[in-house]
Amino acid sequence: MKRSKWKGPFVDFRFIEEIQAITKKKKTKTFSRSSTILPKHIDLNINIYNGRRFIPVKIKENMVGHKLGEFALTRLPFKYKK
Repeated sequence: MKRSKWKGPFVDFRFIEEIQAITKKKKTKTFSRSSTILPKHIDLNINIYNGRRFIPVKIKENMVGHKLGEFALTRLPFKYKK
């Protein structure tokens, strides 16, 4: 189910603070997988936590509007033993 348009996109307050402080650091770590990617996040390097480790992701133009969690997979693909 989508979020109402009048509410706007969801972005965690702590994630906004981390992005504003990114000018001091090149990469930032975040646990906020439910935050929406905004146009001002383009060309940033972010490490997203997937439950076990941090996955490095570079934000590109075609990622705007998606959630951060979509780019840090939490499960490995199943492989049959040969």
